[in-house]
Amino acid sequence: MPEGRRQRRAGRASPGALALLALLAAGAPLVWSTLHRTGAAGGALANAQARTTTPAVQEAVTESRRTAIVRAAERVAPSVVSIHVTRREMVRPRTLFEEFFLGPGGSRESQGLGSGFIIEANGLVLTNEHVIRGASEVIVTLADGRDFRAEVAGHDDVTDIALLRLVEPRPANLPAAPLGRSDDLVTGEWVVAIGNPFGYLLSNPEPTVTAGVVSGVGRNIIPGDGSRGYYLDMIQTDASINPGNSGGALVNALGEVVGVNSSIISETGGSVGLGFAIPIDRAMRIADALRREGRVRRAWIGAEVRPAAPNAMGRSQRVEIASVVAGSPAQRAGLRAGAIVEAVAGRAVRSLLDWEARWLDSRVGEPMEVTATVAGARRTFRILPQDLPSITAERVNAGSDFTFITLTPAIRAERNVGSSDGALIVSLSDAARNLGLRENDVVSEINRRQIRTAQEAASILRQLSGTNSVVRMSFERQGEYGSVSFRIGR
Repeated sequence: MPEGRRQRRAGRASPGALALLALLAAGAPLVWSTLHRTGAAGGALANAQARTTTPAVQEAVTESRRTAIVRAAERVAPSVVSIHVTRREMVRPRTLFEEFFLGPGGSRESQGLGSGFIIEANGLVLTNEHVIRGASEVIVTLADGRDFRAEVAGHDDVTDIALLRLVEPRPANLPAAPLGRSDDLVTGEWVVAIGNPFGYLLSNPEPTVTAGVVSGVGRNIIPGDGSRGYYLDMIQTDASINPGNSGGALVNALGEVVGVNSSIISETGGSVGLGFAIPIDRAMRIADALRREGRVRRAWIGAEVRPAAPNAMGRSQRVEIASVVAGSPAQRAGLRAGAIVEAVAGRAVRSLLDWEARWLDSRVGEPMEVTATVAGARRTFRILPQDLPSITAERVNAGSDFTFITLTPAIRAERNVGSSDGALIVSLSDAARNLGLRENDVVSEINRRQIRTAQEAASILRQLSGTNSVVRMSFERQGEYGSVSFRIGR
């Protein structure tokens, strides 16, 4: 054989060498032995060698399969639940055919599905508000297949958080999810999303797991469909989140819940690697408020902001104080219009959504520091947030259909309405809602009589009640004006 070919063959790894490298890569212990290449004795010795190393190799490979992601999923999955929702929706007939069967107005049932996770062994479940919105019945299915009827213990549409309580059969010693922190997440660290995507296509109660990384933190999202408000200061991940995952758990590599899976950005409706979760620190703060008080106290400081003057590229990356309400916490702290905001609570503010996100996580009665540049000098203002003016305002009922509050400068700033006076609707009956009226509408006239206060609006409606009179009500909604007419029966 030519020398060159012998050298090439000598440089080629033998199957035995490749197997040895594979064992080493798998973490198998290396056992040295003298092997003879002569006859049956060598083969027997080799077989004995294989028999001694095989259990160790299997153990090493088995252990290598139990990654941090596997352990994290095992730790949290038993606490993740599926949520089945029944809604009754009002249906207006679109054709004469539908009107014949439905009548002038009817209702129908629709089904919805989402996910959630147990936060207390006695049956408290955390999920998204949009999962249970408008629900007439909620059934929660555990990972082991057990079904529980649930009631809504509280919900908050601003943060998209809802709290459920399992009531039937009586729950006990349920597996609660271990909770972590979201304020120390690192971009690039491993996370898993656990939930029940497309659960209406599957009969399995066990949740499924997708893996990815934290793609970013502090993300502000503006939904393009106009279906709800902003998602602020969110966790972004490329772990697949699909319909049915909403309300499920985002889990770190330690097996701790760090977020509540809530939304995706997608043109197809399926995951394209742009998923978002509510930070668990915020979610639990909201859940605690709902459990203790049944509502969330919003912090208010009475300062409005706007984008500052754009830079040379025509972009504004700073926020300026546009106005400060007289007598508000911001004014008492010394903040004035024209100040350029640099940070709130030590976190940078570069956009209007950054500003809103910082105050979303503030608490009534707990001071917050605002760092701003005033006349070229950097200053820090210590502001003590208070309850929203609309919460503390006197409520005036007009029968069982309307509740009003008087519009004030502070409430105008809070609700961002243009009217200088009037009666703000803060709650209304289903009958009034079917007229086309909504909360936050400002009633300006009733039967051509100008309305300046809540008392005036309620007084006129009480006088007309029982007279079978036609009432024409004019109102402002988000800068636009409209009116409705209805009859107050006897």
